[in-house]
Amino acid sequence: MKWIKKGRIFDPSASGVDWIKSYAALPVADLIDSNTLRIYFSTRDDKGRSLITYLETDPRTPENVKYVHDGPILSLGDRGTFDDNGMMPSWILNKDGKKYLYYIGWNPQQTVSYRLSIGLAISEDGGKSFQKFSKGPLLDRDMHEPFFNTAPCVLEVNGEYWLWYVSCTKWEMIKGWPEPFYDIKCAKSTDGIHWERQGVTCIGYDDFTQAIGKPCVFVENGVFKMMYSYRNATDYRTDPSKSYRLGYAESSDGKDWVRKDNEVGIVFSEAGWDSIMNEYCTTYQFEGKRYMIYNGNGFGESGFGYAIREEA
Repeated sequence: MKWIKKGRIFDPSASGVDWIKSYAALPVADLIDSNTLRIYFSTRDDKGRSLITYLETDPRTPENVKYVHDGPILSLGDRGTFDDNGMMPSWILNKDGKKYLYYIGWNPQQTVSYRLSIGLAISEDGGKSFQKFSKGPLLDRDMHEPFFNTAPCVLEVNGEYWLWYVSCTKWEMIKGWPEPFYDIKCAKSTDGIHWERQGVTCIGYDDFTQAIGKPCVFVENGVFKMMYSYRNATDYRTDPSKSYRLGYAESSDGKDWVRKDNEVGIVFSEAGWDSIMNEYCTTYQFEGKRYMIYNGNGFGESGFGYAIREEA
């Protein structure tokens, strides 16, 4: 693959929207029609809490933003629930005339930095408003995955639903700070709500990779293709040689994957908003071209931009 970078779509520091105080993280693309691309993303309020909102733009030229929603589309959960201190979008599934928004719920912790879980909200008005499916998460830590799971991607495949998600395997003290290690696992469902974990690591660790984030799976010519973010566990916030970059893998069945990171076709820019990190991507197909939207420096602090795949 080769991706041609086209520039930034949205800079939260220059948004002109009063309630957006910082960050535009984890963009999720939803192609509404030939003139409208909706991008859900997470921003932060004046207390530093992540909340979900969206903008609408032109799918051909996403930098031409038409509309930024004037508030969050979901409220924080009740005190003590899995999403009482933050929410971030992760995937949109169109199902039975409704839109299923799979999202990440945040809780602060004492011995480590945070705990994450997977929630669901459903829209019956085309994605402009959502109602939470439940007060509790769809997937949370359990006896086999004791730390956290997060950042789901969901596809319907041959009448059943597949979910690829981030699973934390440990926290380790590095330079006096607890750092999470996480890989990508998968689960199956008949309804998109109740999930059976497969107990399989789809994308795992190597000598460099100690965290793999936000899978984005699409199918082309019968091949499962996954874009994801990966990084080292040391100095990844500031050192480009250790920080998040985009990776790529392929699978014939959605469960067993072959990493092909050298074929990802996109690297850091020499300077600017995406020169230190590239991560948390989403993708859509439009007029025969595949577009990718991704975050840059600071885990979304610098906003998000896009690239178009160069077709053979």
